[in-house]
Amino acid sequence: MPRPTPTFADELRDALTRAIRGVDERQLARATEALVERYRAVAPAGAPILASPAHVLAYAAYRMPATHAALARVLTDVAASGFEPTSQVDLGGGTGAAAWAAAAAFPTLERISVLDQVEEALRLGRTLAADAPAAALRSARFDRAVAGRWPEGRVDLVTVSYVLSELDASEQEALVTDAMARGRVVVVAEPGTPDGYARVLRVRDAFRGAGWTLLGPCPHAADCPLAQPDWCHFAARVNRSAEHRRLKGADLSYEDEKYSWVAAAEPDVVASQTNSARILRHPLKRKGFVEFQVCRPDGSAGREVVSKKSGERYRAARDAEWGGLLPG
Repeated sequence: MPRPTPTFADELRDALTRAIRGVDERQLARATEALVERYRAVAPAGAPILASPAHVLAYAAYRMPATHAALARVLTDVAASGFEPTSQVDLGGGTGAAAWAAAAAFPTLERISVLDQVEEALRLGRTLAADAPAAALRSARFDRAVAGRWPEGRVDLVTVSYVLSELDASEQEALVTDAMARGRVVVVAEPGTPDGYARVLRVRDAFRGAGWTLLGPCPHAADCPLAQPDWCHFAARVNRSAEHRRLKGADLSYEDEKYSWVAAAEPDVVASQTNSARILRHPLKRKGFVEFQVCRPDGSAGREVVSKKSGERYRAARDAEWGGLLPG
């Protein structure tokens, strides 16, 4: 039987394994613990979080696969809108997780630029991308830049992933403004926590205020219908390598990365947003029907049931997943 073709996630995992091979595991473990504590703090960073080569390697091994998995789901959804970018800039992109995800989601990409203030992270990003499966990724630029002083120029796609939590409110607003000034489509992803979603909601408001078209996950441009303490988030399955398991002290061969996101296009770039409901939780599969919690195009949210009597729609509903679109 022929072996399955490696995915971008497989290729990235192999590249990360090569990058940390021979590095002292105790040093990586200590750096990982420091990163975990920092991310749990959910406060603006007074200095770059990736403060040393050990921290960069620890981040890449500990966080990059999960960040990539989330962005892969997000950008695949954005690609379903029919958007076909040829250029991408990843603001605050570090080691390049969003660049890897974009290269897989958009075969049309020709130019990728990752901008970050930490040279060591950029250096590792170049190393990881050197043997990547996409030409655009192999030729990607990893350049040092500081927020507020990004290079000028316009591109098709700007990504901002897992960055806003490191900034104060005014810096977050400035970064989103910079992203919108540089991209025809902007994608923002944050941890799938209540505070992460609060940041995403503020970005969504900025998009709406500028008259941009929301591409997802929302199927409407009205106010969010979810009532506190509920919040909109999704999950991506991450397959752990042996090194990943050892670094995290984990037994399972996988983990689920929770994330929140929003994407929008400036006017006239994409025809319209989806007119299908978005699935907000794991579907409940019962005998003869499937129950969903969804966000609807009319701006409401609530329960939807697809019964066996629906025929083909029911069969599609049995395969539907959290984060996907409700079969029509």
